[in-house]
Amino acid sequence: MLVFVVLRWRCFGVTGITLFLVLIAQNEVMRWLLINVLLVICLGPSARATELKPETAAAFDQYVRVTEARMADDLLHNEFLIIDGLAEQRRSQAIAQLQRGEIFITRQRTQQDHHSIRVPNGLIHHWVAVVFIPGATLPGVLAVLQDYDNQQNFYKPVLRGSKLVEMQGNDSKVFLQFANSAGARVVLNANFDVTDVDFGTDRHEIATRSTRVAELSDPGEPTEHELPVGKDHGYMWRLNSYWRVEEKDGGVYIQNESIELSRTIPAILAWFVNPLVESIPRNTLTSLLNNTRKEVLRRQGIDSNHS
Repeated sequence: MLVFVVLRWRCFGVTGITLFLVLIAQNEVMRWLLINVLLVICLGPSARATELKPETAAAFDQYVRVTEARMADDLLHNEFLIIDGLAEQRRSQAIAQLQRGEIFITRQRTQQDHHSIRVPNGLIHHWVAVVFIPGATLPGVLAVLQDYDNQQNFYKPVLRGSKLVEMQGNDSKVFLQFANSAGARVVLNANFDVTDVDFGTDRHEIATRSTRVAELSDPGEPTEHELPVGKDHGYMWRLNSYWRVEEKDGGVYIQNESIELSRTIPAILAWFVNPLVESIPRNTLTSLLNNTRKEVLRRQGIDSNHS
């Protein structure tokens, strides 16, 4: 779907700019291209370079600490999955939705003492999604989620590279290379610490926390190189991902809770750009769970019609 928009605004003292925005907003390619165009036009050189401030990183770390405390509290109340904490009628609806093969997805906003956690100069994208695979088994799902050396094959085009760096017991170090499927040539190298935890024989958690994220300049060219960490376009500065897997009801529920930190959007553009930016993590998470389901079905030889 094409949307034709005419915008006139003042961009940091530059007046009389009329931008005709064509081909906007119904697919991820256009979202990314539009965001880049707006930032470059209104911010000039600053759109090509931003910096992760210490206070932004500290606020993200605080957000994660509070969120992980909530996750631990959920376990104490036997709320392993997000749907377990819903009111009875809503939970029944969510389970029915999942068993029809749909994905349950919702945006999260962690609060501390009933107040929002302020993240200066940054945006936090926090989503949780669940999918159900009838006929699947817990070991079969974990075989996919823990196959780091091959994830680039079944999570493409979002992943361009993946590698298990080392493993010691339940702790691992993983390298992933993310590529923007929207064609804007954004490539990120990211390192993660991964911790696996068993909760009995039918529940498992995989916590993945980024330790380093670096954007590539000139990806795919002979001049390709990493930009200094935290001094880049700010597409993604941090990413934590928490998988929870539970085998019951004749199949496996797979949940991913994702917390990402990116640059903020200038106030002059926020009203228009923020909804586009926020839709991208949602779509990416939906795609992640769909691709996980496809790979599990393929490996376990389950008829996709059964799911």
